[in-house]
Amino acid sequence: MDPASSRPGILERLSTLLTREPDDREEFVQILHAAHERKLFDADALGIIEGALQVADIQVREVMVQRAQMDFVRLDQSVDEIIEIAIRTAHSRFPVVGEDRDDVIGVLLAKDLLPALRHADLSVRGLLRPAAFVPETKPLNELLREFRVSRNHMAIVVDEYGGVSGLVTIEDVLEQIVGEIEDEYDFDEDADNILPTPNGRWRVKALTPITDFNATFNCQIAHDDVDTVGGLVTQHFGRMPGRDEAIEIDGFSFKVLRADSRRLYALQVERLPSPETNDG
Repeated sequence: MDPASSRPGILERLSTLLTREPDDREEFVQILHAAHERKLFDADALGIIEGALQVADIQVREVMVQRAQMDFVRLDQSVDEIIEIAIRTAHSRFPVVGEDRDDVIGVLLAKDLLPALRHADLSVRGLLRPAAFVPETKPLNELLREFRVSRNHMAIVVDEYGGVSGLVTIEDVLEQIVGEIEDEYDFDEDADNILPTPNGRWRVKALTPITDFNATFNCQIAHDDVDTVGGLVTQHFGRMPGRDEAIEIDGFSFKVLRADSRRLYALQVERLPSPETNDG
């Protein structure tokens, strides 16, 4: 017999601790932490189990992309214009609107644009898929269940009056359980916090310490109240900025590349010409 196959799984190891049924969820969480302290499973497993327990207490409005930060396409845009939006945002799905953002007609998948590259007569309307709508107050565990049944990956969030509040994706839900899901545009190591791009700019992870930023760019950006580049940018905005918003700070332009309603993830940084250069 394979020794690994005879090792008890997480549920079996937990069952050894549950000599009696917990009275409530708080007591169950305490048992989980006790199991972790006894090395029955690691911190990642503990975090996933706790996240799965908490999604029932989280509503869609707490994790959705706000209306003002939504990337969308209009039904009257040409295929070429929509392709440009898809390239710029790197999204795989887009709400398609008619007269305004409250008039969501359907969802366009970026991959469905491929046939349009060969057939110029294809209409955007003919490529649309039905949009799913959910209320702001829907618990995430129910939303995840609906995503699984319908096989949708995105839903439009509406308020009590039927207006569009934002959108939510299956990734937004899963990140509440397993933590941030990184993609090919994310950074894996601290050494990759600041990366040059072909256009002469830099892609900077929002959690980059300002001291590292100053050392890399040989500058002295003040940071008395914050420690990270993301914190600096948020402080100067005076609020949580959305995707594509930009601000100038001490000779640098900071543009938000990736963010959600709670935090920044990645920024595009460009060193601005000095006044002497402009005058000369």
